[in-house]
Amino acid sequence: MRIALVQMCSGTDPAANVEMACGMIRRAADEGAQFVTTPETTHLVQKDADQAFAVMKGESEEPAIPTFAALAKELGITLLIGSLAIRLGERKAANRSFLFGTEGEILARYDKAHMFDVGLGQGETYRESANYQAGETLSVTDLGEARLGLSICYDVRFAYLYRALAKAGAEIISVPAAFTRPTGRAHWEVLLRARAIETGSYIIAPAQGGLHADGRKTWGHSMVIGPWGEIVAQLDHAEPGILHAELDMRKVAEARRRIPALEHDRALTL
Repeated sequence: MRIALVQMCSGTDPAANVEMACGMIRRAADEGAQFVTTPETTHLVQKDADQAFAVMKGESEEPAIPTFAALAKELGITLLIGSLAIRLGERKAANRSFLFGTEGEILARYDKAHMFDVGLGQGETYRESANYQAGETLSVTDLGEARLGLSICYDVRFAYLYRALAKAGAEIISVPAAFTRPTGRAHWEVLLRARAIETGSYIIAPAQGGLHADGRKTWGHSMVIGPWGEIVAQLDHAEPGILHAELDMRKVAEARRRIPALEHDRALTL
């Protein structure tokens, strides 16, 4: 399976972000990718909640969805939009992934389950739960050549989620992200490699990177990790770009055969 990860520096204008994403997706497909994925919050990076909700739409009104659906059909690719900010109510939204098939149909959705409520120091504080509603369900979809499990950004710190996805049949797990620079520098690679090793899965992680229009700085460094924990491909920067990789699904079976840890869970008591 030939895949491509789109690394972006999305801003505060959804239409401009969608246009940029479409151009990069088209280029990735032209370069041979059969499966293309974009980062978290593909169409909107806006830390001001009032301004974010002023442009946020519900799923049925969000113009990015039919745009990406039509593009997937035109190019004949499977397209994972890492996430869009989808309005659920007056002051609540979902951070939602959309997986489009080659006919433009929505194959799967996933709402980010773990909210990024952290204080990193030096005035860098996030309270995602103030405006976003956490998802409550797993998402695993059959792509034909492999089964894909969905996650988003902060989810990567919760190993049980990835174990559950792998036990539900996921052989590839996506981690679209907008990691901060401090956490990206310290934890991005090691967390992605750990999730791959623990599950014997491919981990694909397209990222936001750079200085965004709202002042936020993200880490970039999109990565593909193999089921043995090896780095298959990576971008070594935070600039917009496209990362290509070839996935050999036989390596998933081999890793899980060599270390069948998914079969070795035990119920322990304190």
